[in-house]
Amino acid sequence: MNVRTGLDRLAGRETRIKGRVAYLCHNASIDSRCREGLAVVQELFGPRLAAVFSPQHGLFSDAQDNMIESDHFVHPHFKIPVFSLYSETRAPTDEMLDGIEHVIVDLQDAGCRAYTFMYTMTLMMEACGRRDIEVIVLDRPNPIGGIEVEGAVLDMDFASFIGRHPMPMRHGMTIGEIARMANEHWGISCPLKVVEMEGWQRAMYFGETGLPWAFPSPNMPHLDTALVFPGTVVLEGTNLSEGRGSTRPFELFGHPALRPHACFSQITDVFKDVPLEGFALRPLYFQPTFDKHAGHTCGGFQLHVTDRQRFKPWHTGQFLLRALYEVMRSDFEWRQPPFEYEETILPIDILNGTDRLRRWVTQSGDWPSLIAIEAEGMNDFMAQRESVLLYA
Repeated sequence: MNVRTGLDRLAGRETRIKGRVAYLCHNASIDSRCREGLAVVQELFGPRLAAVFSPQHGLFSDAQDNMIESDHFVHPHFKIPVFSLYSETRAPTDEMLDGIEHVIVDLQDAGCRAYTFMYTMTLMMEACGRRDIEVIVLDRPNPIGGIEVEGAVLDMDFASFIGRHPMPMRHGMTIGEIARMANEHWGISCPLKVVEMEGWQRAMYFGETGLPWAFPSPNMPHLDTALVFPGTVVLEGTNLSEGRGSTRPFELFGHPALRPHACFSQITDVFKDVPLEGFALRPLYFQPTFDKHAGHTCGGFQLHVTDRQRFKPWHTGQFLLRALYEVMRSDFEWRQPPFEYEETILPIDILNGTDRLRRWVTQSGDWPSLIAIEAEGMNDFMAQRESVLLYA
């Protein structure tokens, strides 16, 4: 049986939703038949659909990278006002919510703390809680499964728009479960309803759901990207290209000074004594068309996932970062602020949610010390997580 999302299950429930509604959505808000979510919601609610909200990358998921804001506009086809929540504001204003009685949230998350859509949702929940507006979350699969959890739990001293809540990098939750977590454990209190999926199981990866994949952001073009993202996203905090401007963002990475064949054995030696499997590294050259090192040939690697069940992206990414730091030496640099509206903290520390992992890299940290960093706060997170899970 194919999975049915919250959007698929919304039909027939619209009569219970009284009054004017708003819809928070993006390019990946589609149903199981590839119908645009906005068209589905407009058909169900007609003139009661009063506003649309969009997250980072815009309603059409066409805006690249961080700190590239989207404008407010009137939808050219549906003639409905679209308010960008990645603009001069990341939270809806009172004026935007004026007259709204329900906000329907329909966002495809990537399963990673550094992906911002969940924060747009929780900021919306905070605003709706203050105005007693009901939030209705249409649940969607976690594309990289709902069992595995990895990564350092965010130290709130390093909170930012790519990390607002104390969770690890790979959280193993759906967007609906995250909403429940926010309401029950993160101090957000709003009227909340989650329209659950039908047929989804925690062990499922997105490719097993029977659902069509639509890219939620320009650099999340396919499922392979989502698999590696919790590991290689940390390269955004360095002077290496993380593959933006290529057809394989976050799978390709490199730098003009890197000689991949010459350093291949040194890179792979880092993994000899650690229990990390399910991937292969392939030396190559690529030329980004935009972003870091645009127009310059970069030596680097492609990270191939050979067994997604055994692959641990976060742990793999940390050891990759350590290896690249050691190999590149003086050619390696930590990216400098600003980054995601943070003006003082190093981007790598924002991405990692702590400065301890940067020090782990520069001190050639080992497996036990990485696991010790990961363990801090993990038991508390896992207990809270267990209390809000919706699926077996």
